[in-house]
Amino acid sequence: MDEQKLGVPPPEGGTPSEPRTLETEVSYSPQTEVSETAMVVAQKGGAIQKPPPPPKPPLDDDDGDNDGMLRMSFMEHLEELRTRIIRALYGLAVAFVVSLLGAGKLWDVIQEPATAALKHLNVIPPKLVMTQPMEGFSIIWVKLPLLCSIFIASPWILYQLWAFISPGLYQKERRWAIPGILSTAGLFITGGLFAYFIAFRFGLEFLLGIGMTNSVQPMVTITEYFDLFVDVTLGVGLVFEMPVLIIFLTLIRLASPRFLIRHSRYAILAIVIIAAVVTPTPDVFNLMLFAVPMTLLYFLGVFIGYLIVLRREGKPFPWKLVVLPLLGLIAVSAGVVYLLIARFGFKLIQHWPFLIK
Repeated sequence: MDEQKLGVPPPEGGTPSEPRTLETEVSYSPQTEVSETAMVVAQKGGAIQKPPPPPKPPLDDDDGDNDGMLRMSFMEHLEELRTRIIRALYGLAVAFVVSLLGAGKLWDVIQEPATAALKHLNVIPPKLVMTQPMEGFSIIWVKLPLLCSIFIASPWILYQLWAFISPGLYQKERRWAIPGILSTAGLFITGGLFAYFIAFRFGLEFLLGIGMTNSVQPMVTITEYFDLFVDVTLGVGLVFEMPVLIIFLTLIRLASPRFLIRHSRYAILAIVIIAAVVTPTPDVFNLMLFAVPMTLLYFLGVFIGYLIVLRREGKPFPWKLVVLPLLGLIAVSAGVVYLLIARFGFKLIQHWPFLIK
């Protein structure tokens, strides 16, 4: 291929030198680097095409979930923790002031189980006693409002805890905020109400009755009574958080409903041991008052965890096969109770067995 064919002019002031080819003309500097295919296209009169850019590295599977996730330094985490603790204490202080305004009426409610137990045991007068001058002030006006404020402010405290950990969660995980806070606080308050209306009443009457069988006159101080009340109420309230713990373990994949059902006998054994520790009495009846609700809460948490696994796998749950028989059982039970009251003269009472003739 000669110079005329390539359209390359001869060098100035001289005869044409040796034939120059396209390979000797093109410089392979970084600015003019082209592919061999592009040169062929250029010889045919086409436009030089740039090589395609290198492929981008694949994105991580969780990159789409990082939207909204905040990045904070260690000092920023400490500052956020300090802010949340202060706000939680503010809410607790407001609840304490509200409880303090009605401390007298609250004490009437708290001491009612003791009064009812002493009346039922024919103790005269059916009242608690005070053996130290500061007992009344410390119990009624300090410790009692503080206990009530913990239950009242529990939703606010849980919200501050959630607000502290939420920046490190994915966007899809933050949707559990409201259900998580309401269920956790609701179970805690429900546990306290269960302890007050059922567990503590039966346990207290049993403990007072044991001594009276040996001609011992009970004289209960308000400090000893309130300490026992706090232990039972807070203990049962924390135990009622069992479904939340099971759901959390299911969400982070540390436990599965199949595993929990397979090892349920060990769970029931642990529940009975915990109930024996929490129960203020050594009898089997009061032990079952704690163990049976805890067992039901355990299986409730397993069922909710099963629903979570089904949703994760994209499978539906047969609600009709479960809800309809359950509603039928409730309707039959309500019909039996109505028949016993209307036809056979039974009546409802506030304590066990709740239905007597």
